[in-house]
Amino acid sequence: MPERSPRPGGAEDVAAQAGVSPSTVSRCFASPHQVRPETRARVLAAAERLGYRPSRIARSLALGRTGTLGLIVPDIANPFFAVIAKAVQARARRKDYAVFLADTDEHPDDEYELALTLARQVDGLLLVAPRMTGDRLGEVVRLVPSVAVNRDVPGVPSVVAPSEDGLRQAVAHLHALGHRHLALVLGARNSWSSERRGHAVRFAAEELGLKVTEFGPHEPKFRTGAQVADLALAAGVTAVVAHNDLMALGVLSRFAERGVRVPDDVSVVGADDTLLATTATPALTSVRIPLDALGERAVDLMLHRLDDPQSPPRQAVLDSELIVRRSTGPAPRKES
Repeated sequence: MPERSPRPGGAEDVAAQAGVSPSTVSRCFASPHQVRPETRARVLAAAERLGYRPSRIARSLALGRTGTLGLIVPDIANPFFAVIAKAVQARARRKDYAVFLADTDEHPDDEYELALTLARQVDGLLLVAPRMTGDRLGEVVRLVPSVAVNRDVPGVPSVVAPSEDGLRQAVAHLHALGHRHLALVLGARNSWSSERRGHAVRFAAEELGLKVTEFGPHEPKFRTGAQVADLALAAGVTAVVAHNDLMALGVLSRFAERGVRVPDDVSVVGADDTLLATTATPALTSVRIPLDALGERAVDLMLHRLDDPQSPPRQAVLDSELIVRRSTGPAPRKES
């Protein structure tokens, strides 16, 4: 008969091989800083030989934690947030954490209530593009360790992708193509990223002498992009810069219904560079945000916060870039 693989040893077996007590073995994995380096080295070597891995539940009990994180997003149907959520869950799983996901449907009041509820059940909260007011956000972060994603919150660890560089590239790109009148479609009223993106477009346009007509704030959804398309055409713009890809796709859809050719008649630019940008017709020029990195870095910041609560809040800033596709082209020539 074939030999059976030896079963992994338990904490008692590791303790016997390392010449320590089972409680010391537990501390080596739960609170390694409380164990002398030479003792920890013996325990880890014995654990490796025996194939010992402490259970997540045991570690959670030893640390006084639940082993869970809360993740709150404004709209899980938006590919921007869906990609971040998947990245958060994958990273947390590798770190042996479970994730509770909540969707606020862009409602700041619901976001606040969900945050208060989750704060009592998880070790930490990841707040993605939070819409709630600063006062409410401050109340939440006092209740539970928190990390803000895509919003800069003083005194709170955060990971942001401001997208200013990419949007300045977008405006310069349109200027080089001969466009002189742009539509700027803003996102949600309480959106930090919409505020920053709008400022970047205005600043770049002013530097290059371009006219900007603004629409919004609007919910950052497909249907609102379609609604704005008619207004942009009535304003006489030759290019549209939308807050995100969903709104840009709404613009593209309405233009197609009206027989407006993109990019021959009007150019369209989105932001976030989600999968939808590459599958659109025509393919959408968009500002690329490293969405996977946003989620991964958020988890890393949270775990650092949990391991060292007294450390100063860290901020990770990620770059953006313009990805040019077929939805942008030369401005239409005026008939003489």
